[in-house]
Amino acid sequence: MADMTKRRAIVTGARGQLGQDLVKVLSGAGWQVYGPGREELDFTDPEAVEREFARIRPDAVIHAGAYTQVDAAEEDYGGAFLVNAFGTRNVAMEAERYGAKLVYISTDYVFDGTGSEPYRESERTSPVNVYGESKLAGEKFALRLSSRAFIVRTSWVYGLNGGNFVKTMLTLADSRDTISVVNDQIGCPTYTVDLALAVSRLIETERFGIYHAAGGGQCSWYEFARAIFQRAGRTVWLNPVDSSAFPRPAKRPAYSVLGQTALTAAGVPALPHWEAALDAFFHEWEHANAPRYSKLG
Repeated sequence: MADMTKRRAIVTGARGQLGQDLVKVLSGAGWQVYGPGREELDFTDPEAVEREFARIRPDAVIHAGAYTQVDAAEEDYGGAFLVNAFGTRNVAMEAERYGAKLVYISTDYVFDGTGSEPYRESERTSPVNVYGESKLAGEKFALRLSSRAFIVRTSWVYGLNGGNFVKTMLTLADSRDTISVVNDQIGCPTYTVDLALAVSRLIETERFGIYHAAGGGQCSWYEFARAIFQRAGRTVWLNPVDSSAFPRPAKRPAYSVLGQTALTAAGVPALPHWEAALDAFFHEWEHANAPRYSKLG
């Protein structure tokens, strides 16, 4: 049974790299957190969602569970939409039933990447791949069905848990002297701890709507890789290449830098610059038995 003396939060996707940090940060902020895995809660099943929400009666729901296989989605349109759109519909409907705040984790891929300045929250969306389309559909369901919804778009996420670009680069460096990395895609690397802290602060407000929460500044994947190896003390020859050198089923936005105007307007600090965040990640990596999670003051 749920502990009715504490605020209760459900985190979907709680075993993913962001989900694990969300659980730890929210727990540290005084929430009783429920993090069901896919086997405990298939959120594409409306009846399963209804049962779980009736059991927990949440005060907040952070919907971080998603279909994230960007290339596979091009051939699995139905699967991507089942999870990212209709699964979100199910979660949003039940969150509204219990008056719970809803945070839907979305993506920079809702934009087409033809811009040249950081995207504002109000700018027109135009996804260039199925993954982006399915996540945008999830945004629309969340906003339509929940009166207490936060849409949090983020990008280039990495952290201590799960697979990500930082770990991939370090693994490749174990077996290669030269690594080619694309230099014509520009975005914002985002450290999961920083993102989880921003979400935990945002749900303390009543400022519902669309937010961008990503690392400050901007860089290419090549520049990000170079910074990773510098901090790791690894000597690797990096070869900057165009995206055409790595043809993939799903098109990627060329420029997807996210501005954080709405976040700061809501009284939530912007996420740190991506280079400072990378320093914090390596500090956590080196002290994995004592990760950097702070309670909210």
